[in-house]
Amino acid sequence: MSDEAGATDAAERAAPESFRARMMAAGFTVSDLEASLHWYRDVVGFTVGEIFEREGTKAGAELLAGTIRMFIGQDDWAKGRDRVKGIGTRIHLTTAQDVDELANGIKARGGSLDSEPEDMPWGARAFSLTDPDGFQFTISSEF
Repeated sequence: MSDEAGATDAAERAAPESFRARMMAAGFTVSDLEASLHWYRDVVGFTVGEIFEREGTKAGAELLAGTIRMFIGQDDWAKGRDRVKGIGTRIHLTTAQDVDELANGIKARGGSLDSEPEDMPWGARAFSLTDPDGFQFTISSEF
């Protein structure tokens, strides 16, 4: 890249300066905190960072997987008990681990997959699964 092109790129970023986040953590409201903890920790393999309590009752949890962080929180039902969760949401997670081994481990621990691991046209290998509230995940190899 020429110095002139580099200066133009820097000027475009600076006026106005683009947003530059350093981390993203998703938070999901769940119907049954204990069932979700079981699924994320015992079936998929997340570790639990912190447990959050409200008035002496378990209200949420921080979930960790490598460098990513997620939060789940018990629904307080203020928006109704029939509220559908997870519609239109898909979380994509990439890993350097063997995707087939991860998928087999999830199945061995009682989980089910929406799709088995397969090679994607863009070079990754991926599978999909859905949590107890309908939040969809795709886990893929790095590409």
